[in-house]
Amino acid sequence: MLRARLTGGIRNKAARGELRRGLPAGLIWGEAPGEIIFHPDEAVTGVITAVFGQFAVLGSARAVWLWLREQNLRWPLQQATTVSRGLPEITWVEPTYKAVLAALRHPAYAGAYVYGRTRAERYVDQHGRLRTRRRDLPSDQWEVLIPGHHDGFIDWDAYQDIQRRLDGNIPPAKGAPGTGAVREGSAHLQTLATCGVCGRKAAVYYDGERKATPGYYCTGGSPGASRGNWHLRVGGAAIDAAVTGAFLAALAPAALQACLAAAGQLEAGYDAALDQHRRQAEQARYQAAKAERRYRAVDPDNRLVARGLETQWEHALQAQSDAEAELARREKARPATLTVPERAAILALGDDLGQVWNAATTTDKDRKQLLRTLLDEVAITVHRDQTEGHAELLLRWKGGAISELTVPLKRQPPKNRTAEDTVELVRRLAVHYADGMIAAMLNKQGRTTATGMSFTPGRVQSLRHHWGIPRHQPSDDPPEGELRTVADAARQLGLAPSTLHRWVADGFVPGEQLTPGAPWRIRMTSKLRALSADDAPAGWLPVREAIRAHGVSRQTLLQRVKRGELRAVHVRTGRAKGLRIEPPPAQTSLF
Repeated sequence: MLRARLTGGIRNKAARGELRRGLPAGLIWGEAPGEIIFHPDEAVTGVITAVFGQFAVLGSARAVWLWLREQNLRWPLQQATTVSRGLPEITWVEPTYKAVLAALRHPAYAGAYVYGRTRAERYVDQHGRLRTRRRDLPSDQWEVLIPGHHDGFIDWDAYQDIQRRLDGNIPPAKGAPGTGAVREGSAHLQTLATCGVCGRKAAVYYDGERKATPGYYCTGGSPGASRGNWHLRVGGAAIDAAVTGAFLAALAPAALQACLAAAGQLEAGYDAALDQHRRQAEQARYQAAKAERRYRAVDPDNRLVARGLETQWEHALQAQSDAEAELARREKARPATLTVPERAAILALGDDLGQVWNAATTTDKDRKQLLRTLLDEVAITVHRDQTEGHAELLLRWKGGAISELTVPLKRQPPKNRTAEDTVELVRRLAVHYADGMIAAMLNKQGRTTATGMSFTPGRVQSLRHHWGIPRHQPSDDPPEGELRTVADAARQLGLAPSTLHRWVADGFVPGEQLTPGAPWRIRMTSKLRALSADDAPAGWLPVREAIRAHGVSRQTLLQRVKRGELRAVHVRTGRAKGLRIEPPPAQTSLF
């Protein structure tokens, strides 16, 4: 009963915003019930103000933490106290990421009084022991939330915007609904690109020799799916260029004001750090003067105490010297205020935003941050065929506007690719030859595979399968006009292959060669088949006698037979075996 009454009193007091609990650095309890005021030390409130100001520009807690370290600023740690008498002790330390994130998450900086942000939970560990842990609760489950309870560094609406940005910076891999903070990669649509098929956030990959070419892919929720089953895999260079063009076109009306605002933000960010260094130097001078007074107030004969105070005074003087030297260095490095000609030059840059976008000083992280200011989502749907395709982009702008873009895509050839003329040659040879003969012909011509290896029947077969080339189908009964090898043609005609080779060399029988190094082939026609017979007509002469009778050379005689001016037949059997040619017509005597 006593515990319940005490707990009830605590909750009632918290509901009125009067329960005093530890406050973050920069806020202290006042004299009135529930009164919370700023810490009177300007150095403490100055660094907290700078943190919220830089987050509005940088957009992530880590970037703010790195900014504090770059500017060599210190972070205040405040002793947790609930009393109003005296000021809580402040300890200055190096800033940490955890401290910066806690400050951005704390609702007291937004002027809200909160009670019950965490809850104690009991659980049984793996050893069977009862344990207790505290779990952070979402804002809608806090027991007490009183916005506008006191003056804050930011208002409640700004605090909610900060929480949404922080939640969005958490990557989905950690179970959060966010998309992840902007990174340094060159994929401009990181965290913005979505799959046009399933609507999931598209992942980013980098390709090329130096992994500098961005791309986007979506596995459809199946990480183990093969690449051929992915919803999306497309190079990002053309897509990023199209979205950038649309963004710059949309930004053109406000380009001049944006340039001046950027220059103003640069000066404001540097001034915030410079003001904090002035406060730190002033605080170091105060600490040195305080150490001097303490040293002079002690009895000089009490050397045990005097030596310790003298050492403290020396350390304070050294800290003062370092703070003033850092302040002088930063005041010297401060960028000068923009002059009238410089402002005119910045306004001229507003007329050509592409020059600013492509400048060497504009980082990929800056470009992605700019795109996020106007774009909520870019849905990508890819349509491809064997040679090329296009990507349909659906751009969702801040405020609900939607625009569509179509980007042509070129199909990228694989890195290891067989030469096109080799593939075409295999396509022609496969109609007439088997894989082994094709491999021999390709090797004779000095051709190699995509990896620089010689051809084998198996590699020719693999090449045919990849390109859909059917294999050679031999036929025992060749159709009219089909090309046959010399050996096959000799067998069909009943001749010796050597005889047919000689006829081809003499030009008596036409031969064809598909490619240098390929076997000679003869087209089987009815005229060629009629050239071979079992017997010759009476009076037809052998080749030697026909040469004498016609009075021409052997080559001329065979060419006349080939042109059809003379008839000839090849006797396949008997003693008259060989070529027989009709004699010249008999000449009638004039007497």
